[in-house]
Amino acid sequence: MINSMRGLILGLAALVVTSSFAQAGGDITAGRKVMTQCQVCHGKDGIGKLSYTPNISGQKYEYLVHSLMAYKIGQRKSQMMSSVVKNLSDEDIANVAAYYAAIKITVEAPPDK
Repeated sequence: MINSMRGLILGLAALVVTSSFAQAGGDITAGRKVMTQCQVCHGKDGIGKLSYTPNISGQKYEYLVHSLMAYKIGQRKSQMMSSVVKNLSDEDIANVAAYYAAIKITVEAPPDK
């Protein structure tokens, strides 16, 4: 089980790394147009609007592409995400990933007590 899962993950990672859309890095402007579906839950700024929706602003481009592709092929399970990504092309995925990855975030650690 572990070896087959590892193989699937490595295969998906190879697909993401070698595909032309991953190499291109996506188009932020085009991603802004694609993400209209995404902003319902993740917001235009990438900050989750629902308690169970993760913040994706400033997330790594490769991680976003990998995650979206995993939902698209059924490796990751989420009824909502699967229904959203099923109609996205590889180019759309690259573009929306580029948009959210380009959002600048700041991090502030909690104060020491």
